[in-house]
Amino acid sequence: MPDLSFQIEKAEAQRFAAAPTLLFKLRISNEDPNQRIHTVAVRSQIQLEVTRRQYTAQDQQNLRDLFDEPNRWSQTLKNMLWTHASVVAPAFENSIVVDLPVPCTFDFNVAATKYFHGLTEGEVPLNFLFSGTVFYGNEEGVLQVAPIPWDKEARFRLPLKAWTEMMDIYYPNSAWLCLRRDVFERLYQYKVQRGIPTWEQTLENLLPVGEEVKA
Repeated sequence: MPDLSFQIEKAEAQRFAAAPTLLFKLRISNEDPNQRIHTVAVRSQIQLEVTRRQYTAQDQQNLRDLFDEPNRWSQTLKNMLWTHASVVAPAFENSIVVDLPVPCTFDFNVAATKYFHGLTEGEVPLNFLFSGTVFYGNEEGVLQVAPIPWDKEARFRLPLKAWTEMMDIYYPNSAWLCLRRDVFERLYQYKVQRGIPTWEQTLENLLPVGEEVKA
């Protein structure tokens, strides 16, 4: 049975997609370089290992919505599930590099979005937990099927710049805010009744005068 290993080599934004997407360059290697792999159906659970990096004072300020005050982080700072991803690798011998696409959201109701947005610099530690199915030929050339063991994983430190540049491509100088429908209707009526032309001006009217928001 093949003994596969997995490694994330780099990540980059996919520039032409329906939604913001990061492409992780996934190398799949077989311990037996002469064994023919017909295909591999890979599934991955991706975790944010938030405890494996340092945070600046500004990071701590930005992340209070997720982890509360910094003096409580010893209890609240815990690794989080980011997302799931999958890819089908074609036939290969020895090793192959495939793109593992990870769709991303700019919805600030999602914890991962708050986390990425709250960081100011550095890298985001990720852990990819793999599962799936491998199709291969035995010594007689007969097609065999085997599961990918659950202990297969790969760590990768995603440069924060890759995520911010991706969001700048898809949402330049903008952000998404999802509201409950009844709240939106009240805000909409406020905008219409006062003849305010834009949503930005509507929100600015509601913000306290002279209050500055720290970046």
